[in-house]
Amino acid sequence: MSLSSRSLLATMISLALYGPAMADDNPQATTNNINDTTNEASQESQPEIDVSTLEVVKGTCIAPQDRSQDINNEPVHIAANEANAESAIAVTYSGDVVIKQGHRTMAADTATYHQPDNSVTAEGNVYFHDGGMEVFSDRLESDLDTEDSEMDNAVYNMTCEPGRGEAEKVVKDGLEYYRLKNGTYTTCPAGDQSWRFSATSIERETDSPFANLYNARFEVVDVPIFYLPYLRVPVGKERLTGFLYPNIKLNSRDGFSVMTPFYWNIAPNYDMTITPKYMTNRGLQLNTDFRYLTTFGSGGLKAEYLGSDQKYQDLGARWAFNFNHSGTYQGHWLFTADYSKVSDVAYFNDITSNIGKREDNNLLQTAEASYREQDWDATLRVRDFQPLTTGVSSNYRLMPQLEANYYRLDLPYGFDFQLNGHLSRFEIDDPNKPSADRLHLEPTLTLPYSTPWWSITSEAKLMYTYYNQEFDKNVQANQHLEETVSRTIPSIRVHSGLYLERNTQIWGSDYTQSLEPQVQYLYVQSVDQKNIYDAYDTTLLQTDYYGLFRDKRYSSVDRIAAANQFTVGASTRYFDNEYKERFNLSIGQIFYLNQDNANIDDSSDEATPNYSATALESDFNYDDWLFFHGGLQFDAGSNDIQFANSALEYRESSFFTQLNYRFVSKDYIKSSLKDNNDIDKYTDKGISQAGIVTGFPVYGGLSVRGDYYHDLNDSRMIESQISLNYRTSCWLITVGYNKYLVARGDVRFDTPTYENNYSISFSLLGLAGVSSFGASTASGNAIAYGQPFNLNN
Repeated sequence: MSLSSRSLLATMISLALYGPAMADDNPQATTNNINDTTNEASQESQPEIDVSTLEVVKGTCIAPQDRSQDINNEPVHIAANEANAESAIAVTYSGDVVIKQGHRTMAADTATYHQPDNSVTAEGNVYFHDGGMEVFSDRLESDLDTEDSEMDNAVYNMTCEPGRGEAEKVVKDGLEYYRLKNGTYTTCPAGDQSWRFSATSIERETDSPFANLYNARFEVVDVPIFYLPYLRVPVGKERLTGFLYPNIKLNSRDGFSVMTPFYWNIAPNYDMTITPKYMTNRGLQLNTDFRYLTTFGSGGLKAEYLGSDQKYQDLGARWAFNFNHSGTYQGHWLFTADYSKVSDVAYFNDITSNIGKREDNNLLQTAEASYREQDWDATLRVRDFQPLTTGVSSNYRLMPQLEANYYRLDLPYGFDFQLNGHLSRFEIDDPNKPSADRLHLEPTLTLPYSTPWWSITSEAKLMYTYYNQEFDKNVQANQHLEETVSRTIPSIRVHSGLYLERNTQIWGSDYTQSLEPQVQYLYVQSVDQKNIYDAYDTTLLQTDYYGLFRDKRYSSVDRIAAANQFTVGASTRYFDNEYKERFNLSIGQIFYLNQDNANIDDSSDEATPNYSATALESDFNYDDWLFFHGGLQFDAGSNDIQFANSALEYRESSFFTQLNYRFVSKDYIKSSLKDNNDIDKYTDKGISQAGIVTGFPVYGGLSVRGDYYHDLNDSRMIESQISLNYRTSCWLITVGYNKYLVARGDVRFDTPTYENNYSISFSLLGLAGVSSFGASTASGNAIAYGQPFNLNN
């Protein structure tokens, strides 16, 4: 909104220096095609300046790193059609006057240096460019003694960031201060008067990221919307204290709500956003978001407070907060923390909030500190939670866990060695379940070998675990447990793969096809583990194609599944002539040599086949506009599909449509859950959900974004959303509607509960601190959008 430091002054100095020299040499001379270079120390001939230089400069941004570092000592180049010098009085340049000094350029019809009062006047089509801004004016006056300048009828454009305006007069006081009389500012392009700030006076200090507006008006299409006697606005990317743009919503839960965020720029490394939110159905809620950045890392504190919930007055004040931190210290230490808490278990059901992280109806409370060296690392962590359900929680707390790992990758004969271990304390509120101390050590010796076309990795592992379990012996479920238990299980794994490729053609186009077969043998000794509680922090892992080649079935060590099996699989890929992958297909299966190891449930009496379900994965990319991903697990023994997912997307420029689907059988869900007795309350047939997501331009800046998700088993909608977005080069407005399933109710009865949301959002684009609007799902209950070809990356 102003010129940079010494912008006008440095240009005018060139006239002052050159003028006396001309006067001394020829007091009344008229010279054509003058071309000189001047600085405080010397004058020397330079190549002629072409007037077309202006056309190159106009509208361009010169990055700060490309600008002259000491521009006032740069040579000054002057070009003009004529120069008239009158000794000791004035020197006048006329006719296409162009002056360059470093990255600065000035042009005018005439430029006159007045020697008695040491001032400069430029008139007629005055133009100035300093790298980040250009100014057009009728007339310029500059006093070289006081370094004050004035420009009449000025029009300015910022060239490195959005911003332009005009002023009746631009006054420069010395080197550090600029004032625009009756000036305007907007980020809209020339000719677009959608919105602007107008003020009787706009002031800015040199290099300041902010401008001060006095008697400011905000105008939309030349119509004043509001008036403020004083306003400070950002003209760069820096943050600024002040109100952000309000957000208006209407939904069935909160009624009509208005949010008016206030941003407080406390310091360069601290800030806070304070957002009062008034809801007609709930009352006034205060939300705060404090952020910090220190040498120990970054983090923040979020808080929400509703003094009196008019909808549930018996609950009193309702609140929630979250503290998070992540950072390193001296290159070896790593610290992370994420602690959240809410006033009551129904908080997230009643109030829209993104506080903290939720998992399995629990609000997580975690922290850890790690130390890392080249060959070893150690981590101390705690994991607690706040249950979001009534009754006693059945989840375990980690209070605490000490993990240590040692690596040695330079042993003789190419062997690698690593030792993983942890010491953990598990606590629980449920008196019917055990608590425990657990020590686990896992030394592993690996021999990798590879060539460009073949690889084989052999691995030997010994897993030792010691438990000290505390439990109520009178509980029937604990009768098989022992207080002190140790377990040692050896494991051997050999994995080998080939890489073969050939050139081929499909529909006349050249491709490179690869074939990547792989085979793995895994042996894990069968050990009786019934005296150990198997769910302190352990759950069954999902088995897709990539999971077939794991060396374990469970996420942790409370349950180590025995194995004596071969896994066979293969992948084929097609690459175009630019080595871009266009298609892949992978298929694999496990063959059990010991049938007893095929069934993950030791208590099951059902006969099991000697092979696993067949797993398939495939991706397809046709000419970067049609994408597909699919995954499938098919059990040939029962002739059933256990798990499936797929996504098909068409994308062309700003138009896209994606269809997605996921399926999980009820038997597969039951096998993944330890406590599956109540599964009938939630599903009769498993999961079968389909969705569509689309977005496309309508006309001009108007676009539509929408999605719809449906439960095929229960024949009910899960979530739907539609938003209309109208965007110009300097403002954006979005109107949206969203409806999503809050509670399914009992699947045997049609009693679902839905939430309806209406929203409107308005943003001015180009102002610092203002982010543009993006449509997003409100609930997170539906299938999330993902690029189909990249789902496994």
